[in-house]
Amino acid sequence: MIWLALAVIILLVCFAGVLLVGAPYLPTLKPQVRAALELAELQPGQTLIELGCGDGKVLLAAAHAGAHAVGYELNPLLALVAWLRTRRYHRQVRVVWGDFWRADWPPAEVIFTFLLPRYMPKLHKKCMQYKYRPVKLVSFAFQIPGRRPARTKQGVFRYDYH
Repeated sequence: MIWLALAVIILLVCFAGVLLVGAPYLPTLKPQVRAALELAELQPGQTLIELGCGDGKVLLAAAHAGAHAVGYELNPLLALVAWLRTRRYHRQVRVVWGDFWRADWPPAEVIFTFLLPRYMPKLHKKCMQYKYRPVKLVSFAFQIPGRRPARTKQGVFRYDYH
């Protein structure tokens, strides 16, 4: 019985704890993954950063397209799942267990996210300070307040930073 209680506590900490800095785990649906990659115009050899990579679905799609991908995930269980799902692409995909807000993002052409609305202004500020430009920010479901997207498709928004 103690093991069950401990397991429940660990799951709660892993899945609810991320709400303090980002968004809960909600898988990105296949149509939105396709729309995101289409809007991103991601080319083979380019790099995509995923902020909150969850189960690694977007990282896999980027790898299938011939791109490199770096995914940040705060939840250690989901980071492990993403790493396991993407390990056959270990030369193209890297999963980082950690807080993307505190990380120095590597050079990339595309940043993908599925964040809650309250974090979008903070993300906009971080993208404005991103030293590797131009970069496209592709956001599923949520827009940056006061900023018009360059393109939209199926609930996915693209913002260009030059």
